[in-house]
Amino acid sequence: MSNSQSLYLVCPHCAATNRIPASRLTESPKCGKCQKPLLTATPIILTDKTAHKTIQKNDVLTIVDFWASWCQPCHMMAPQFEQAAAQLPNVVFAKLQTDQFEQAAAPYGIRSLPTMVAFRGGKEIARQSGALPSNQIVQWVQSLG
Repeated sequence: MSNSQSLYLVCPHCAATNRIPASRLTESPKCGKCQKPLLTATPIILTDKTAHKTIQKNDVLTIVDFWASWCQPCHMMAPQFEQAAAQLPNVVFAKLQTDQFEQAAAPYGIRSLPTMVAFRGGKEIARQSGALPSNQIVQWVQSLG
């Protein structure tokens, strides 16, 4: 990716789509609409209204943790996912609760929980099922480039 290339990034606060020069991604970009940080280093919570847009419009690597309220391994992995997000501030980490937002989760064909799916530019590039510790989540994300 060239430094002059622009990337699209959906604001985790107001869901506005922002265009940012790739070279400025590490400079804590802010949303043009609400002025809040676009990259939070914490998982964002997706809903029926925000899931599709966030997954489809983000050009930066976006890792979505598909989980359910009844899933004990999901609850065990949640703090690990948060720790991984803190270590990779230029990656969007998001969570989608499959039992609450079934319509948003359905198109992704999730068969086991927890499942992390990596997206870039609206395309799935990898998926990993099962609970992982934060260091393995970080290694997996870093292996995606």
